[in-house]
Amino acid sequence: MNKRVLSLIACVLSVSIIAGCSKSSEKSIKKAKKIRPERKVSTSSSDTTATTVDQVKDPSVSDTSLTDPSASDPSASDPSASDPNKPLEIKDMTFLSYYAGKEIDDDNEIKEEIGKKTGVRLQERYNSFQSIEAVEEMIANGSLPDLIEVGNAAEKLYQSNSLVAWDDYLADPAYSNLRNLYSDKQWEHFRQEDGHIYWADIYGINGESKEKYHDDEAFWIQVRVLEWAGYPKIETLDDYFDLLERYYAEHKENEDGTKIIPYTIMREDWRSFCIDTPPQFLGGYPKDGAINVNATDPDHPVVEDYNTSPVAKAYFQKLNEFYGKELIDVDFSDMIYDQYIEKILSGAVLGFFDARWDFRFAVESTFKDKGYDELGYDYVPLALTVKSGMSNHYHSYDRVINYESGIAVTTKCSDPALAFSFLNRCLDQDVHDLRFWGIKGVDYEVDDEGMYYRTPEMRIKWEDPYYKYSHVCSYSLLPQYRGTSKDGKNAMMPDEQDSEFFTTLSVPMRKCFDAYGYTSYLDFLHSDVTENGVWFPMWTYSNSLDSRTPGGAAHIRIGECQDEWLPKIIMSKNFDSAWKQYTEAYEACKPSIFLKDMQKELDRRVIEG
Repeated sequence: MNKRVLSLIACVLSVSIIAGCSKSSEKSIKKAKKIRPERKVSTSSSDTTATTVDQVKDPSVSDTSLTDPSASDPSASDPSASDPNKPLEIKDMTFLSYYAGKEIDDDNEIKEEIGKKTGVRLQERYNSFQSIEAVEEMIANGSLPDLIEVGNAAEKLYQSNSLVAWDDYLADPAYSNLRNLYSDKQWEHFRQEDGHIYWADIYGINGESKEKYHDDEAFWIQVRVLEWAGYPKIETLDDYFDLLERYYAEHKENEDGTKIIPYTIMREDWRSFCIDTPPQFLGGYPKDGAINVNATDPDHPVVEDYNTSPVAKAYFQKLNEFYGKELIDVDFSDMIYDQYIEKILSGAVLGFFDARWDFRFAVESTFKDKGYDELGYDYVPLALTVKSGMSNHYHSYDRVINYESGIAVTTKCSDPALAFSFLNRCLDQDVHDLRFWGIKGVDYEVDDEGMYYRTPEMRIKWEDPYYKYSHVCSYSLLPQYRGTSKDGKNAMMPDEQDSEFFTTLSVPMRKCFDAYGYTSYLDFLHSDVTENGVWFPMWTYSNSLDSRTPGGAAHIRIGECQDEWLPKIIMSKNFDSAWKQYTEAYEACKPSIFLKDMQKELDRRVIEG
């Protein structure tokens, strides 16, 4: 069936309908936790004494949570052991992701080429609601896909023995691409309480970094606003909101009559990080999540609470002021993610705080398809602070790994060895090039020095939505590399190849880069290039907490308090009164218990290095 006629919304709604049928007690624990899945990050929340990935599990040990007994030899179904140029018999498999995405045609051309090389043709589906209940239903009725991005459902999938262990495959040289994604020490952080590894973050870096994008949190602003203002220097929260207000005073509607929204806020469920974490960044701290770490003494760092700090008060007071001027989206307090994305897609939203990974897949390609990028609707990231001249840490230049989520193979997969072989082959250069560069001579050319490039016609074709459905297959949520190609010259990703990066920028964006003298999106941030502490990021521990521990229970109460009070503070006609009530309610949550727990974990990480 041709996927051009299918919409992502239809897929999401179908899964969410299933989700509504389940009312388990797990919901109250997990939903309150507000796990915030990052596109890249993490560290282990517990100290394990499990075997290393070099130690293969004794095949005589019965464990239904590992692999199908018929697949006890991981290399048995490994197509990569045969001639890589010989077309293989293709097996269809399914994959479910918890991030927004667009389905492609079943007979997509590059998907077929990848299938000939790997023996697998993957059917991708998306559930951007990250519904644990939907996964519970799939587990109960036996309808799990072959592969899954575990997301918020990691614990549920693990506890239900629904995932295949990676250990035997990582110990087999036939799967060395997967093994080489991480060091032995890093792989240990993926290990679960039963001593096995069940998922892995998909993002690797090969060779020299060629990073040009900031994929994490920032205050975003449409490039047309900067152009209108003559490309000013925007450092502080006041600078930012002043510019939005001045632009809106002269521009109430877009050319098509859509009413402009100066600023919007996403706060639904785990995406509440869009409203409650800005004070951390505004104070100059890195993304440690639930707390700040004061590392004045790096040998004895101290946990600090930013939620009711002077910086937090200044931030919410600014939002309250802006709301009072009718410059904040009136629907923000009750808006769901799809409505939020729909507003951004309209081109009407001038600014917001979010992580790029949370909106880019739904927004950036659509802007190109509609020509909105040439109207200046694209966004650039700004690293705001409360005072000018402060250092900031919005961008982490270290490799940051998400140990709490990633790709997994489920026990519903009839051929786990083939699934792992497929993931392994996705990291071979020939398949990786197919995914992201396309077909040589069709989607890119190679010059006399071996550098990949696209002609203007190829670039236009690559961005065409119908071409994407019928031809392009990046498998963008499967294991992949950034950095330098294995030839030591090209970028793994076209958007990090210098020639392609600048050529594919819209005219308004190129004008902006030229005006500021920037060469990457990272230049907009001016973030300090510093090495993260061994504890970073601490949110990986706070996200593992639940109501079964005093610290976890306090963390949940804090989240519930913020859900109730932060919108009230922003919309209040008397900020001081609302802020006082909020701080009193916040203290009643006993945050000191949570902070003590976090300090204990911080100390552990420092000691263990």
